[in-house]
Amino acid sequence: METIEVKEGDYIISTDKSKLDEKAIHDFLANESYWAQNIPLSVVKKSLEGSLCFGVFHEDKQIGFARVITDGVAFAYLADVYMLVPYRGKGLSKFLMRTIMAHPHLQGLRRFMLVTADAHELYRQFGFTSVPNPEKIMQIHNPQAYTK
Repeated sequence: METIEVKEGDYIISTDKSKLDEKAIHDFLANESYWAQNIPLSVVKKSLEGSLCFGVFHEDKQIGFARVITDGVAFAYLADVYMLVPYRGKGLSKFLMRTIMAHPHLQGLRRFMLVTADAHELYRQFGFTSVPNPEKIMQIHNPQAYTK
């Protein structure tokens, strides 16, 4: 898949996986996120391999991230979205979402989903809505998957 890089001011978003700081992503997910506490580095690496990844960079330092799991035709799931605390409130999450939503591999999908505890207003700006019939959605959820 073709690498895409988008620049806005001093910030760059890239889909080039070779630029990702796997240890920084792991550190945030394992220690700062509410959804992936204690996730092993090996699991993070495997998740990156199977996803369309978006790294957010400032002066060659990775400051944010998101990944999309997709078949590129019918379905996509947005996951592991974050921005480091010192960079929040600068419009970078919107920049990241604009870049994701414009990606050529994510056009014409029948369903694009995500789960969030606290960023509903951000995602609504990009067309995400609450699920109208949540009783139809099923899951297997193991919140203890990364605890020992």
